[in-house]
Amino acid sequence: MHNSADLQEIVDEIAARLGASATLEDRSFRLLAYGAQHGDIDTVRQESILRRRATGEVREYFERYGIARASGPVRIPADAELKVLARVCWPLRHADVTYGYLWLLDSGELTDERLASAAPLVARAAAALAQEARSRQDLGYGLRALLSADPEERASVSLEVTGPVTAIAVRESPERVAALWTLPRGVLARTGSPVALLAPSHLAEEVARTVQGAYGTAAGVGAPRDDPGEAWLSWREARQALRVAEHFPRHAPIARWEDLGVHRLLARLSQADLRELAAEAAALDAELAHTVEVYLDRGGHVQQTAAQLGVHRQTLYYRLAKAERLTHRDLSDGDDRLAVHLALKAARLL
Repeated sequence: MHNSADLQEIVDEIAARLGASATLEDRSFRLLAYGAQHGDIDTVRQESILRRRATGEVREYFERYGIARASGPVRIPADAELKVLARVCWPLRHADVTYGYLWLLDSGELTDERLASAAPLVARAAAALAQEARSRQDLGYGLRALLSADPEERASVSLEVTGPVTAIAVRESPERVAALWTLPRGVLARTGSPVALLAPSHLAEEVARTVQGAYGTAAGVGAPRDDPGEAWLSWREARQALRVAEHFPRHAPIARWEDLGVHRLLARLSQADLRELAAEAAALDAELAHTVEVYLDRGGHVQQTAAQLGVHRQTLYYRLAKAERLTHRDLSDGDDRLAVHLALKAARLL
């Protein structure tokens, strides 16, 4: 989505003007453009160019110097242990928002006067990234219509999207913010509850991990659709998969619709249908419900169930017998087992 040619031109001009190796990254330290090498090169620059992103350890080192809040160039000293050469980090700020970083390897010749000569170019780069962020926001409004279940609303969309595409739903967080504008080219994003993303299918897993990790919550990934006009179906699946990820630890933190098995059927049910199913196990307290669920998840294997619960087998037998009395179900009968098992899963989604 970034205009790579414009950013590359700016970085090349900065590198030539200052005679320094330059790289430009977004707020998540993902490489967007880099200039020709001048002088020495360190491991960080090599990794950034080859792997397109700095390591977490290196990012933490740089962030110690307050680069996210700085309004001008920040000088960062060398660190032999991290194999980091001295450099200047110039935050790309526009309207008091940091959209990325310009990095300049500094052999000691980058005086304040020389840096000042590049200020107009840095401002151009910051404005370009800010414009990209606004464009993504505008696309977000179109994405809302594209993912709507209303055919008339979908018909009003003029977005140019090519398939195959995959929808992703991520639970937002009140404590954390994800830099959605830094996602790869071709990814559409819309904030909300949940956050909606539409990605080229080959990028869906990466995008889901990135955004889920940024929020620290849960995510659901729908099935891919060759026709972008059916993206709303993938979005419906993504939201249902998100419900499963939030209520079933075995599928957390990212649930893929295609991996959910019978949970897909449960996730499709209305609240009324789930309550009707859950009523089968309503008489069980939390301890008994958990015991029976583990027992049924383990296919009725007593030894494995007792080991997972950390109880003696006799204790397990006692609890199972009590559960049978309360539910009026025979856990050795296939139909009864199925009814109770579905009831316990439905109760989770409620």
